[in-house]
Amino acid sequence: MIYFDNASTTSVRTEVRRVYGQVLETCYGNPDSLHAAGRQASSLMEKSRSNIASMLHVDPSEIIFTSAASESNTLAIVGYALANEHRGHHVLTSNVEHSSVRHAMEFLKRFGFEVEFLPINEDGIVTPECLKSHMRKDTILVSVMHVNNEMGAINPILELEKIVHQNPTCVFHVDCVQSFSKIDIPFEKLDMATISAHKIHGLKGSAILMKKKKIQLVPIIQGGQQEQGLRGGTENAPANIVLAKTIRLALEEQSKAYDHVLKINQYLREELTKINGAHVHSPKDAIPYILNISFDQITSEVLLNALDQKGICVSAKSTCSSQNTNASEVLLAMHKSEFDATHGIRLSFSNENTLEEAKYFIETCKEIIENYGLSL
Repeated sequence: MIYFDNASTTSVRTEVRRVYGQVLETCYGNPDSLHAAGRQASSLMEKSRSNIASMLHVDPSEIIFTSAASESNTLAIVGYALANEHRGHHVLTSNVEHSSVRHAMEFLKRFGFEVEFLPINEDGIVTPECLKSHMRKDTILVSVMHVNNEMGAINPILELEKIVHQNPTCVFHVDCVQSFSKIDIPFEKLDMATISAHKIHGLKGSAILMKKKKIQLVPIIQGGQQEQGLRGGTENAPANIVLAKTIRLALEEQSKAYDHVLKINQYLREELTKINGAHVHSPKDAIPYILNISFDQITSEVLLNALDQKGICVSAKSTCSSQNTNASEVLLAMHKSEFDATHGIRLSFSNENTLEEAKYFIETCKEIIENYGLSL
């Protein structure tokens, strides 16, 4: 099997899997219990929190363990808006965010918040000019993704951050799920940031929300004192404990992995120019880990299924939207045609992929187009 769907989820590292198994066997106490087993779990979890904070250059109190990036995004958006509605009711995001962000924004509308969805440009980003033109005195929150999960387009978050913080009542939340350990992230400039373990060869059901000390949130999950009272329920100590190792290993290989994936991306881009009817939709300066392409001769649904039969895993679009309409909303938002939006597929890579796999993919696409594609 060739796995080109790493933006959806990644394999679990051998080291992470090994340590997780050990922790499950030896550290099963409830971190809130006062006996020895509970104290052991709590101590190891807090050590993990401290190590993660050190790697992100923030304070340990600014790391909140959650069950998923979707929970982190929801806590950041809904939690902040409800805790700070006395400051204003205007919230901004982009029109191509992850479904957890989009649904959280729609939820806020029920409480009287005015939500604006900023358009992206043809390169898939929110421009500083666009953000600036929509900022208001009563804007209290801006939430955008760092890297687009379908195109790999990189939002200029440093430029956006400057605009956001010109308003003293507004904070900046960034979904860093597709950028963390791939490109540098200026956590010191962000008020809140989301990271997911299973996108960096860690465990599913494990994530964090980084929030600065000054940020006040209303808890979304009620029920207890856990995580500074922000999410009730028994903490998943084993997952939280191994998250520090997951992050450390990912950051240690960031530069080497980037160079490796870049070669695969460049090869595919070059070879696709030689195929009649092929298009690359990801901008040239996109992150190399994601490559959105299409062939005029074949729709994304047919191509995805044909590749699957050949043992190649890809996506037609973001996994959290994969059950919806065949057209990619991101491609449409980038002013691509309906035709392009129903033909695009997303390839996403990790350092485990090889150039040989990329070569096989190209040859397989040529074969599929010949057997199933329409004449141009």
